[in-house]
Amino acid sequence: MNLQKCGIIGCGAVGATTAYTLVKSGLFSELVLLDVNRKKAEGEAMDIAHSVPFVRPVEVYAGDYPDLADCGMIILAAGANQAPGETRIDLVRKNAKIFGQIIPELVRHNTDAILLVVTNPVDILTQITLRLSGFPANRVIGSGTVLDTARLKYLLGGKLGVDPRNIHAFIIGEHGDTELPVWSSANVSGIDLTDFCKSFGVCEDLSCMNDIYEDVKNSAYQIIERKGATFYAVAAAIQRICEAIVRDENSVLPVSSLVDGHYGLHGLCLGLPAIVGRSGVKRILDFPLSATEQAALRHSADTLKSVLETLD
Repeated sequence: MNLQKCGIIGCGAVGATTAYTLVKSGLFSELVLLDVNRKKAEGEAMDIAHSVPFVRPVEVYAGDYPDLADCGMIILAAGANQAPGETRIDLVRKNAKIFGQIIPELVRHNTDAILLVVTNPVDILTQITLRLSGFPANRVIGSGTVLDTARLKYLLGGKLGVDPRNIHAFIIGEHGDTELPVWSSANVSGIDLTDFCKSFGVCEDLSCMNDIYEDVKNSAYQIIERKGATFYAVAAAIQRICEAIVRDENSVLPVSSLVDGHYGLHGLCLGLPAIVGRSGVKRILDFPLSATEQAALRHSADTLKSVLETLD
């Protein structure tokens, strides 16, 4: 497998923006774009390729499934977009059907790549991809709550007047309406979030943090209402996951992967902090949760299970 070669299936707003973001990153030397609309893939590849003289050398082109044969990483961004007023879960039947067509064709040509699922509902589709591909669980990854966590850090940074990169906090669970913030371990460069807030006279009992969480949870709805789709920040989140894998960083990221025994949960994919490196998900971390957070995580898991049962 060539880990410097990446395939992207789906050239809609997310797929195309991801392709451009990855070209700008210099992370890959070859990028192949696939779409059910071949002309769309060709147009995006041509447009993005014309930016190559301004970045590190990279080959960008439209292709077909045989071109994925030696890809070390394949990003799955195909599917219907989330419409205004529609939840991520509402998308499940449409996009499950699409993945039912894509995954078998992909596996005909490549059984060794790391698969990174981006299409919503990402946790459900990560599970479907795992089942249909037959790949080991460590090599089937969803973008999970990486973007949600970035949104949380951004909003907390604005509230606290701190660089978001110095805020350590996670959103976990479903990438959707049942996701939850882990306030119990949140900190600012090692200072407990509650203590930091008290020291600076900001939201001393953390009650205002619930407003921030609601803004995180509803960010996609607000953006979709205003511009029709979200794609810039998710492309940056995808780049971050790809960096961790290609550079074998062993970074801790809240990706969606198979949970089997963590927090008493079994046999489903959802977002939890995990060590991510060249082999994919190396280990899911069991960091402490409060009783309230554990209950919320179980509720999130039960919501995903109920959707999976309808598909079964």
